[in-house]
Amino acid sequence: MSAAAPSTPSVRAPTLADPAFNDLIGDEAARVRLGSNAESPADLLYFLARDPSVTVRAAVAMNSRTPAPAEAVLANDADDRVRAVLGRKLALIASGLGDQVQTRLERVVRALLASLVMDEAERVRAMIADVLKDLPNAPPDIIRQLARDTAISVSEPIIRFSPLLSENDLLLLLAAPPCTGTRGAVARRANLSLVTSDAVVATANSGAICDLLNNHSAAIREATLDGLVAKAAGNRLWHEPLVRRPGLSVASMRALSAIVADYLVSLLAERAGLDPEFRAELRARLNNRLAAQPHGVDDPEISIAALIDHVRALEREGKLSENTLTQAVRSGDQHLVVAIMAVTAKVQASVVEYAISLPSAKGLVSLIWRAGFSMGTAVAVQVLLARVPPRGVVNATPNGGFPLSADEMRWQLEFLESATN
Repeated sequence: MSAAAPSTPSVRAPTLADPAFNDLIGDEAARVRLGSNAESPADLLYFLARDPSVTVRAAVAMNSRTPAPAEAVLANDADDRVRAVLGRKLALIASGLGDQVQTRLERVVRALLASLVMDEAERVRAMIADVLKDLPNAPPDIIRQLARDTAISVSEPIIRFSPLLSENDLLLLLAAPPCTGTRGAVARRANLSLVTSDAVVATANSGAICDLLNNHSAAIREATLDGLVAKAAGNRLWHEPLVRRPGLSVASMRALSAIVADYLVSLLAERAGLDPEFRAELRARLNNRLAAQPHGVDDPEISIAALIDHVRALEREGKLSENTLTQAVRSGDQHLVVAIMAVTAKVQASVVEYAISLPSAKGLVSLIWRAGFSMGTAVAVQVLLARVPPRGVVNATPNGGFPLSADEMRWQLEFLESATN
């Protein structure tokens, strides 16, 4: 089905009628070679599309010369790995067709791809999305279908990177998100317009707004930023991205300087282009706050207890997620990380603080596990927050899982709790 010229095989592929084929029935490796050979006859490939070996069927699915009837069989294969491989190949072919579907074979490709985009297995749909996410000639109807997928692993690559989504497509996704992460995916898309940024803010989704503020390519009106600053006292995760946004009015900077942590006031005072008098005002405010602090306490007006109350409120509102923790880790806000982990892991804040202070990161990883977060987040917490040296980092398993057994992590948690009682 591909226009690419096949290479000349060194050995002629047998046909079903060839007596030599009978010798291959029990040789899986030989059948894999036949299934992947672009010179294999169509009837042989159709036969191998029903082979009992998933490896053989996957080889046929990858073959650029597999006939349409065989691909129709593979599109309904019982193993989602085979369907995913077929979807990847068909997506690449379809992206070369654009809207110019003229021949019967081209229509078959598009129809098979459309069926795989609706496949029940997330793996299949995600494979197709990964292929098409940034291709300018992908089928527009397929792109829109993938963008509306209910699995964020499928829709996010399309929403963030596809050049085929219009501003109206993005606005519709914000108005009626098919899954929890849709609005955040839109907010992280590069070069958002003023209209789309305003629409993100209008959703009142705290996480998506935080993603928007961290998206430095997004255009945001000064008036929109002013409105967010006015609401920022109760949204601690917005503080640093707001401080770092260009286009802040003097009124907004002054308001932020009254509510953000000391190091963020320092960042405000160092912004380029500030009026010297206003810069001096910010520095004086910072000096006064530092002078009032006993023995180097970073942010005395915000206690861990208050932060825990804030995190519990987020939890009650359904706004506490793994992304909340990763944002806090990236901003270096240890107090907020401690509060999030204490609430999600159901331990005292002192347990989390003790785990962070230990030279071994196993306890910290175990807390992340109990909290229900991923091993990827556990690595980020070790490296970015606990400053664990590279040789001491507890890394994920090859499939991204936790490298410690459940029993070992339970023991680590018991040790942390007993040590802090």
